[in-house]
Amino acid sequence: MNDVPQQIREQLHPYLASARWFGGKGREFEVVDVTRMALLPGEPALAVDVVTVRFPGRNPGDPSTEEQYQLPLTLVPEADPGLDHAFVGWWEDPDQGWVHAYDAVHDRAACTRYLQAFADEAHHDRLTFVRMPGHELDLDATPAPFTGEQSNSSVAFGEDSLMKLFRKISPGRNPDIDIHAELTRAGSEHVAELYGWIEATSTRTGEPVHLAMLQEFLRAATDGWDLARASVRDLCAEADLHADEVGGDFAGETARLGAALAEVHASLAERFPVETWGSAELTGLADAMDRRLDDAVAAVPYLGGQADALRAVFARVRDLSSPVRVHRVHGDLHLGQTLRSVLGWKVVDFEGEPAKPLAERVLPDSPWRDIAGMLRSFDYAAHAVVADLAPATEEARQQLEYRAQEWSERNRGTFVGAYAEAIGVSVPLPEDAQVLLAAYVADKAVYETVYEARNRPAWVGIPLSAIERIAAQEAPS
Repeated sequence: MNDVPQQIREQLHPYLASARWFGGKGREFEVVDVTRMALLPGEPALAVDVVTVRFPGRNPGDPSTEEQYQLPLTLVPEADPGLDHAFVGWWEDPDQGWVHAYDAVHDRAACTRYLQAFADEAHHDRLTFVRMPGHELDLDATPAPFTGEQSNSSVAFGEDSLMKLFRKISPGRNPDIDIHAELTRAGSEHVAELYGWIEATSTRTGEPVHLAMLQEFLRAATDGWDLARASVRDLCAEADLHADEVGGDFAGETARLGAALAEVHASLAERFPVETWGSAELTGLADAMDRRLDDAVAAVPYLGGQADALRAVFARVRDLSSPVRVHRVHGDLHLGQTLRSVLGWKVVDFEGEPAKPLAERVLPDSPWRDIAGMLRSFDYAAHAVVADLAPATEEARQQLEYRAQEWSERNRGTFVGAYAEAIGVSVPLPEDAQVLLAAYVADKAVYETVYEARNRPAWVGIPLSAIERIAAQEAPS
């Protein structure tokens, strides 16, 4: 839609501002364009629109920036009380006339039409529904949207398949689709099988753009974060047992997860180009970590007291003499990106860090970045349980923190040991691996500190405590 009517822009604005998946919460913005990618055949009308929003510069003189969000809409002439929770607005649509517009992800009939389009490998206007060979879709499955998600929206189709619709979109191939496609072709046992995706062409750049993916639904699988926290709670409930003595000891699962990740990394190295980082690239890596630390200190001044110790950790990356092997990795790995199924561990969501531009998320990196993300996640799981338990006295808090740290250290050590064994390196790790892993862990903790300060201040102590432990190790003995 060119020259989007003011009435539509005004009604889209509050819906976007309140949506969990909208990345501009708390910022001023305006809706500047709505592009109709397709109007799928059938009744009621199902429009796939891309909304462009513009943000003013954060400081006077800074240029404005734009982002695009996917908003599929069910368009009906009369109000539908069953979709009140997904109401977007009421306006004169250029294709349908006066309509009530609802977010189609919450409309079962609309979702069923998505599934049928995948089965038909349909092409509608600017959209192409691409299918991977092999799996026959269950077209009678009842769609059910997930709740509580943040950056994307997912719909389960019975126990057969899961559609993940990307809300914030960027020109270029989405790494979640590209990596899942290659690992599916490789027959990897540690990812959900990819069934297909929706592809279009960016009206801005002419590049391909991915709008959604359809994959195997692991209904019986359990979130790794939930499993880990249950284990920590079991330990905290025991007064005199160590982490390896509790019935809910997690170390066995941790070892299996480490071995599974090693297999995923091996498949990625086989299916994507492998490169080598020399001194120039390693210096660039350390410089980038220093810049993120500078920005973090500005946002969380308390970090300034540990800044020199953190820079010392990053500086050792510049001194590495051996080349470093890099390839495509997960890029944002933590326990919440893992599922424990009856067949073993699965790794999910290969989009990388959502805050990074797409061009950065598809670059090769060291597998030790993924290991660092998991190590920080084990620490988070342990200490987040203590934060949730809210012990009444300082003595009780210290006792729980001690037990949480014991759990964290046991599982971090087991995870690294299992991963190292699977890739054929010794423990303790070789010095270059230790240097890289320590730098990635510190960099991740810095990122977490800023995130928690802005979004969950009650949890900011978790990464800050980790940074203090890192700084203490750097202090002269």
